[in-house]
Amino acid sequence: MAGVRQFDEDRTLDLALNVFWQKGLSATSMQDLAQATGVLRGSLYNAYQGKEQLFLKVFDRYRQRMTGHMAAALADPSIKVALEGFFDFIITSMTEGTPTRGCLTTKTAVDGISEVETIRTALQGMLDDIEALLQTRFVLEEQNATLNLTASEASRLVSTFTRGVVVMERVYQDEARLRSTAASMVKVLIRP
Repeated sequence: MAGVRQFDEDRTLDLALNVFWQKGLSATSMQDLAQATGVLRGSLYNAYQGKEQLFLKVFDRYRQRMTGHMAAALADPSIKVALEGFFDFIITSMTEGTPTRGCLTTKTAVDGISEVETIRTALQGMLDDIEALLQTRFVLEEQNATLNLTASEASRLVSTFTRGVVVMERVYQDEARLRSTAASMVKVLIRP
């Protein structure tokens, strides 16, 4: 039937996410996506108009899921527990699987494809979302005088720190090291 997708879009997007996450956006071909999803290349082109548009659709779902989990962790009333949960989620997410998968956002940012404006805008949106979630949480702590920094400074620092954690995971692939470093960041942020 013309105009009606003949495949399970949720399943297809989840499988495409895995391909982009494993190979990176630049190295992924439409043939890779067709093989992984079981959907013909022509059907993928008809549905998404190309690899970048499919990536943007996949990345939007990824962004919503990731920020949803981050927001849930940051909702804990204890700032220490909230930050520990936030870092635990991030570290667990990128160290899952064999080989570990790292972070889709950072992998795409350093892939060279981030020069494409729509891709760069999507990446900026994800990082802005993370910073906004942290800012919202830290404003409460700023009012309680529990932070060593302003809410704005702390949110930017933690957002930037998460990108460094991603790079360290790629280089060392040492989850214990990441967790220890994240625990140090919590100590830096919160007044004793």
